[in-house]
Amino acid sequence: MKHSLLLDDQPRTATQTEKVAILLSTYNGAAYLAEQLDSLVAQTHTNWQIYASDDGSGDATLEILRHYQHQLGGHRLTLFEGPRQGFAANFLGTLQRQEFQAQYYAFCDQDDLWQPDRLALGIAWMRNIPDEQPALYCSRTQLVDAQGQPLGLSPLFSEAPSFRNALVQSIAGGNTMLFNQATRALLQGTDRTARIISHDWWTYILVSGCGGQVFYNPEPTIRYRQHERNLMGSNSSLNDRLKRLGQMFAGTFREWNDANLHALAPLRNLLTRDNQTTLELFEQARHASLPQRALLLQRSGVYRQTLTGNLGLAAATLLQRI
Repeated sequence: MKHSLLLDDQPRTATQTEKVAILLSTYNGAAYLAEQLDSLVAQTHTNWQIYASDDGSGDATLEILRHYQHQLGGHRLTLFEGPRQGFAANFLGTLQRQEFQAQYYAFCDQDDLWQPDRLALGIAWMRNIPDEQPALYCSRTQLVDAQGQPLGLSPLFSEAPSFRNALVQSIAGGNTMLFNQATRALLQGTDRTARIISHDWWTYILVSGCGGQVFYNPEPTIRYRQHERNLMGSNSSLNDRLKRLGQMFAGTFREWNDANLHALAPLRNLLTRDNQTTLELFEQARHASLPQRALLLQRSGVYRQTLTGNLGLAAATLLQRI
């Protein structure tokens, strides 16, 4: 099998100081995997290693990974067997492994295309954060079709990232995220039996809640491929947004909140004092009568990033769907 490799089939020498562990989750991703791997190899920040966790692929995914491992060298691409419990468990399980350490970590899906400066931009921001403080960099995405042709941009969020936002909304895909060792340590504290709705939403909740810094870049850093096998939609079109609102009113949003709050319960002592108060008010609001529910939610200060989102949140509050 012939696959392209953007280094004349030779590993690139790592020159920058900061090592980045690229956490690649795969499952039957042969259709687009080689293009994604080429975009990783083409990064302007070259001190990276790929840790690929495959969740039981039955197509040519492992063959492609082994081809790139042979070309890059085992020190640049390591293969693991995933837990076969879904994409979130696969990513979080990789973070639990003791075989590797890095200064920074990047979640990576199998079917996207990274911009060449995807890592460099995140590292430039991260360098100003103290090592002991959790930090999370994320961005907007360029949406592309199955052939990689532009479709538009993901929604632009302009409100400040915060725990009050994270409780009711995930602002960026894990495929855009870069985080430091302090954030990895937080994620490693996740109860392995907890139901994690999405690794990216969970990361945003923990970092913002525990006094970390979150930066959302309004410029896209990846090309997010839209195709029939996407696990998560782009949430960019009117139909996507109406579908999310429908889920909110049907009770799915409340189920997601149940899962997030259950996973957060053992870690609540790590939250800042202000965020503990926000969490308490939010939890009380979810179970209060209607007048109290609206008042407690307002006092908690939770918000979504857009007017439409906040109107949906208000309606969900009235219908006890938070």
